[in-house]
Amino acid sequence: MTNPHRFSIGPDGQRLALVRWGEEDSRKPSALLMHGTGFVAEVWDDVARELAADYTVYALNRRGHGDSHKPAADRYHFQDFAEDVCIAIEALGLSNIYGIGHSAGATDLLLAAKLMPDRFSRLFVMEPTVMDPRVARTDGLSDFAIGAVQSVLRRQPEFENAESVFQRYRAAPAFVNWTASSLKAYIQHGFAAQEDGRVRLRCTPELESAILRPIFEAMEQVYIGDARGNPFAWLSEIACPMRVAIAEKSWPVYKEMASRAVALIPTASQWTFEGVGHCVGQENPKQLLDALQMFEAKDS
Repeated sequence: MTNPHRFSIGPDGQRLALVRWGEEDSRKPSALLMHGTGFVAEVWDDVARELAADYTVYALNRRGHGDSHKPAADRYHFQDFAEDVCIAIEALGLSNIYGIGHSAGATDLLLAAKLMPDRFSRLFVMEPTVMDPRVARTDGLSDFAIGAVQSVLRRQPEFENAESVFQRYRAAPAFVNWTASSLKAYIQHGFAAQEDGRVRLRCTPELESAILRPIFEAMEQVYIGDARGNPFAWLSEIACPMRVAIAEKSWPVYKEMASRAVALIPTASQWTFEGVGHCVGQENPKQLLDALQMFEAKDS
């Protein structure tokens, strides 16, 4: 069994926290795993332990999450996250990377593959956050999206202890189908112990709300980016083999965004996970592992 090793790169204020499964000096190829909004690198543990038989596996805590840095509310654009991925790849000297990403974390990998095209061998992305800039809208976020972004601010940030979080989340629709080990990993590393014994979310409701605004803007085709522009135009330039997956039981908007990705990326093929929801790796890790292996074998 391969135990995870936790470490960080970068100076204070720009620190990126990572987890590695397998030896750093291994001659195995690299796999880089990116989690979705609100989660942490360790939610990949069920998947990463198995992948470590064939890869040196890394998972990055996205900015605002886990022990990674937490900048101001206007520094959670898609390009910011992609540049963090590039910083990690450069610092670790990774190449021949099998990139595996979920939701907004999948988008990080898509954009990083454009910025560092020679470092990736293939990408497997599950329900990435994607807009089609060719049909962008200019009317701003809907009332529904604004309400969704603001509703996160009402999320309970602190609990009596880790066990009380587990009991609460185990019954929540978003987590009810997760494996117990995935949920426990999220609670252990997504919450910080306080001096009085209570535990508090590392990705606070305020942070998550700031992170979600650009995501909803992309969902609704109104994202414009910052002074650097809109990076979704980059997707048509991705050249490495790509598989874009959807989950049978996820929300229609995720399937719509996956369709946008397939339409924009010349190398993209499609995959459907049957009987699971948006968080495939945490609901049915074996199903994901089988799909990853099949995609790798396709061109080998």
